[in-house]
Amino acid sequence: MFSLYRDMSLTGTPFLYTTVVLAVIALILPLLLWSKMRGPKHLRTVARVLMLLFAQGTAVTLVFVLVNNQNNLYDNWADLFGTGSHVEQAADLGRDGTGGIAVKHLPKVKQTFEQATGPGMHSAGGVRVTQLKGRVSGVDAEVYVWLPPQYDDPAYKHKKFPVVEVLPGYPGSARAWFGSMKAHEQLLPLMKSGQVAPFIMVAPRTNLLAGVDTGCANIPGQVNADTWLSIDVPKMVMDNFRAQPAPQGWAIAGYSAGAQCAVKLAVAHPDRYKAAVSMSGYNDPIGERNSLAAQNPTLRAENNPYLLLKKATVPPPIALYLSGESGDGYEAGMALESVAKAPTTVHVVFLPKSAGGHTMALWRPQVPDVFRWLTLQMGQSHAKGRDHSVPGTPGTGVGAPAGTAAAGSTGTTPRSPSTGGSTHAELASGTASREDAAQKR
Repeated sequence: MFSLYRDMSLTGTPFLYTTVVLAVIALILPLLLWSKMRGPKHLRTVARVLMLLFAQGTAVTLVFVLVNNQNNLYDNWADLFGTGSHVEQAADLGRDGTGGIAVKHLPKVKQTFEQATGPGMHSAGGVRVTQLKGRVSGVDAEVYVWLPPQYDDPAYKHKKFPVVEVLPGYPGSARAWFGSMKAHEQLLPLMKSGQVAPFIMVAPRTNLLAGVDTGCANIPGQVNADTWLSIDVPKMVMDNFRAQPAPQGWAIAGYSAGAQCAVKLAVAHPDRYKAAVSMSGYNDPIGERNSLAAQNPTLRAENNPYLLLKKATVPPPIALYLSGESGDGYEAGMALESVAKAPTTVHVVFLPKSAGGHTMALWRPQVPDVFRWLTLQMGQSHAKGRDHSVPGTPGTGVGAPAGTAAAGSTGTTPRSPSTGGSTHAELASGTASREDAAQKR
């Protein structure tokens, strides 16, 4: 029993058991003691009020723990209370985020990996974790890695595998893609059957500073999140696994705030990523009101993939997949499609309001189709700005979740982005004000 409760981590089973036990005790106490109390009336009243407060407090705590464990919002107590920082230094690394360092010539560093703990971490062959000190970014944080079933197969011992970096929303845990999203559990049989390519999945921590979303930006003196995700983490993977080189072998995917990051990183660094996936994302960093990337107009524009794509003198050779409901991701996708030029390709999937809202229930079922699309994209090029690589007939949206339609198809798909105010249309294009960012991501 002592060993069970020695580690009372926020997401651990011991803490969950403790909250359940306390909630039961808090429910039973009033039933047993309410009418049996003795003493002065005011003391009995105080005791009863305390019992009610105890019952309410334990009930709220239990609900929070269950919701947190289900959605992987906070990894630990420091994340919850906003006291943790994973940034050791944040030097000015210049426009390319390297600080003049020849990353390819850095010596290889072998990392020590352990079996990750928490919901879903032992499923589908298990997820491993390492603590990575970014040699360029100055970030010190954990990175989770899942290897496809073919990785340890002797028949594949000389094969290098494509990689997908997966990013959570804000607040969000790097473990969410394996816990709440169950991505590896869904993909394991598809990879074994050959329906999906055997990707290595890499989930780096994105919650790097207390109480704010980094917006995957490099901000001298504060954080170099872009460099952490696009240089340090890929370098670690290349040093420790049989991973294909960038950009042909690398993609990045995310939901909510992680979706904005994924698209921005791919558009900004086509030399590092071939494809990006956005589920319920946005273009303007101000879509997340706590985003550091929206703290001034210049930084905001530099981290808006719509503006980056629109102003690009040479269209990047990347493929983008964007899904979302009207007012929550769809307009952002349509905005990107409107400015995409070959060889950039954009595939937009419209999701009806009945599909699940801005929750895991919407994103989790999309995982198989997202990875089927990635399987088609990796190592391929397209001649047109609109991506027709996902087969299907108009209105069916093959390659999209059941009940959805591909952008530009007939049926219930909106024919144009919303023009009902800046909350939707202007957030999509990047012209909204901070007050217009009504929906927190």
